[in-house]
Order: sequence, then C-alpha cells, then structure tokens
Amino acid sequence: MPLLFLNEKSWNTTCDPARAERAMADFVDAVRAVAKEDPSGTSLVSEREVKSLEISDGYPIGKWIGSSPRNHARWQRLLALQNRSPVRSVFPTDDADDHLEYRHDGETALGLGAAHFMDGIAVSLPVAHPWQTVSVALDRSELVELDDGSMELAHDSVDVRHISTPPHVDEHRTWIRRSSLARAATGRQIWDLRADLYPHLQFLSGAEAQLTDLDPRWIVPVRRCLERLEASTAAWNPATSAEPQWQTKVTPEGETRKRVCRFEDFDGEWRTFHLHARFTPGAGRIHFRLVGAEGAIRIAHIGGKVRPDL
Repeated sequence: MPLLFLNEKSWNTTCDPARAERAMADFVDAVRAVAKEDPSGTSLVSEREVKSLEISDGYPIGKWIGSSPRNHARWQRLLALQNRSPVRSVFPTDDADDHLEYRHDGETALGLGAAHFMDGIAVSLPVAHPWQTVSVALDRSELVELDDGSMELAHDSVDVRHISTPPHVDEHRTWIRRSSLARAATGRQIWDLRADLYPHLQFLSGAEAQLTDLDPRWIVPVRRCLERLEASTAAWNPATSAEPQWQTKVTPEGETRKRVCRFEDFDGEWRTFHLHARFTPGAGRIHFRLVGAEGAIRIAHIGGKVRPDL
C-alpha cells in the first residue's frame, strides 16, 4: 500500500491564481494516478490538515474548493484518500535517543523525510522549480550506534521518490505495482507473509509477538533489514563460504554479551544467536544464527537491544 507524504514546503509560495489552479489540478491528478495503480488503496499522509493549507500566499485551499464545481469534485476525491490515514508525524523529530532529521535546502523537511523513512513517495504542489522532478535529494542526520556501543551523529545524502504531476507517476509505476502486491504494512503482516517474502529466513516462535507488537516507527526499517538478510542468504552457498556476503551490516556480540543472546531453538535446545543486524531509529536489533545445512538463517529476536534478565 504505497504511502504518499505531503511535502509541506511546496505550499504557500507566491504565484498568480491561474498558476495555482493548474498546480492543484496536477497535484490531485497525480495523487489519483497513484491510487489507480494501487488496488489495495493509497493513503495521503500530511502533518497538517490539507484544508488548512494555502495554495499560494493569500489563496487558501477553501477558496479554491468553492471557486467551481470541478474543484469541489477534485477536493472530494482527494479527501477520500486523506481520510484513510491519520494526520500525524511518522518518525521521531525531537527525542535525542532516536534522533533522525531530514533537511532540504538547509531547512527541515518533515514530509519529504517521512516519505524516505517510510519507503513511500513524496507529493508536492508543482509551483516552484524544485518540485518539477521525480526524485528529491535530502540531507539526513541520524544517531547511530558504533561497534563499541557509543552513539554518533552520522550525516549523508539520500534521494526520495517524488511526484507532483501525472507524468511523474510513470517513472514510479513499476515500483508502485510491485509494492502494492508484496508490501507488508504492519508487523502482523510481516509475520503472516514471512514464508513468501523471506523463504530463506526462519523465525523462532517468539518473533511472532515481537513483530505483532513492533513499534510502528520500526515497520519499514525492519522490513528493509529482513529483505537484505533474505537477499544475502538466498545468494549464499554454504559449501564454499562460511557465511553470506551480507548486504546489510552484520556483527557478532562480544564474549560478555553472548551470554544474554541465548534462545530456545526449534528442537528445545538453548543456543547462542549472537550475530545481529541493526536498524534505526534507536538501537534496533535482529539476532540470528546461521543454519548452513539448510542454507538459511534462524531469527530469534527482533526489537531493541537484548538486555539480561534481572
């Protein structure tokens, strides 16, 4: 179910009423074009109520809605998509332990950043030149954990999928169709679809509750991490290599930490699952062990950093 995230930076810019009318028509048509490609339904997520926005300086969207029956009809189509998703932020912006921030042209870009973090598409009002493109470059800062357990603020550049007019949808059509068929949007869906999505990954029974109760901020990061572990394991030949060539960062626990990474395996034996991949925000972990005889990895823990029992 592709998520569209409203780029709040593209609104309330200066343009004449005729340009604002054309921009709104393109915007609504682009959103509807995505919805047509996604049979499971498309959601438009915004930080503020769309009806409270100004298309351009001094031209509120309410005035646009009431200016013609055609605009009112367009608004009803847009409103139907927005109602499927709450107006909310989808990732932390002010918690020092979960620091994650996206900027565009030096300014915080919540909607654009949310689209990247949630593996969705950013959608803009096509008035200014920066929004006439199928992808937008962002500067990202993220608090990451180093191998020694310390935290460091890392900076990099990322590209987010982007649309503002119907032709932009053509560039993302294949991805939209593929994601609408295979996407797991909740932890419960990840568990239910695990055999189809991750045939080389085995999950201990405890992972079911961990996925079902997964923090919503972690759905996409966990899904991405599992996808990379699956791709790594699918290409693995245990006869020629002791472990896969990992497509995500995988590290072992130190000797002291190994003691807290023991889990009851399928056969009732307690084994050490100290290899782990990481995901953010925060200290997310997927703990597993290699099962070379089956060309698989067996996952015991999905969640925060494993803590010793008190």
